[in-house]
Amino acid sequence: MTQPHYRYGFPVIALDETDSTNRYLNGLCTGTKESFPEFTTVTAEYQTAGKGQRGNSWESERGKNLLFSFVLYPDFLEANRQFVLSQIVALAVKETLEPTAEGFSIKWPNDIYWNDRKICGILIEHDLHGTRIARTIVGIGLNINQKQFLSDAPNPVSLAQITGFPYHRHKELCDFMERMKLHYARLKADTDGYSLIVNKRYNDCLFRRGEWHRYTDSQGTFEACLTRTEPDGRLLLQDREGNLRRYWFKEVGYML
Repeated sequence: MTQPHYRYGFPVIALDETDSTNRYLNGLCTGTKESFPEFTTVTAEYQTAGKGQRGNSWESERGKNLLFSFVLYPDFLEANRQFVLSQIVALAVKETLEPTAEGFSIKWPNDIYWNDRKICGILIEHDLHGTRIARTIVGIGLNINQKQFLSDAPNPVSLAQITGFPYHRHKELCDFMERMKLHYARLKADTDGYSLIVNKRYNDCLFRRGEWHRYTDSQGTFEACLTRTEPDGRLLLQDREGNLRRYWFKEVGYML
């Protein structure tokens, strides 16, 4: 059985190549919580079938970016409060990037943008036990040193493209993990109180908040101002007629 090492201060399984770090870690953790504790992390130099939201693939040049997944066992959270995990992951990524440049924001539900360009995608998968979250696997693709993107994705960008400097990928991973562990510990210690703090911080960071832009839903395109998200994860948009529109993930799309 694959066993993690602790070179970075948390359990890490470093792979040269895999189809998906989420899929690999999920296979390892099934029925073996004791062997793979919280924050066990699988990294890969290259993914052959990296997964994104909405079934999209994630382009990443071999050895240039951060591709990793880690596991949590947040059984202190009820399933209907799972969005707070998405919020703290997105905040931890944004906080890791903020010392390098201005202009980072969170595009609902959990993409990280620099101005109008996407630097990070996050995929979170939950396993439930009754009304509680038994296990969560968080997958992150963070563009670090890639200089050229060849897919038809409309707006990718890397940290090196933003600043003009190369970065030590695993230092960025360690920085992220320190921030993520802190958020998670605070959430576990005071779930109700810290959820309120996280929700405010998350809303303050939202991409295009308070601005008028075009969106699309099942009825067509419309113009609206993004106001906030609710703690359950729904996005609130106010249209030109003053109506508040509430959307679950995948019910509305940004016109970029």
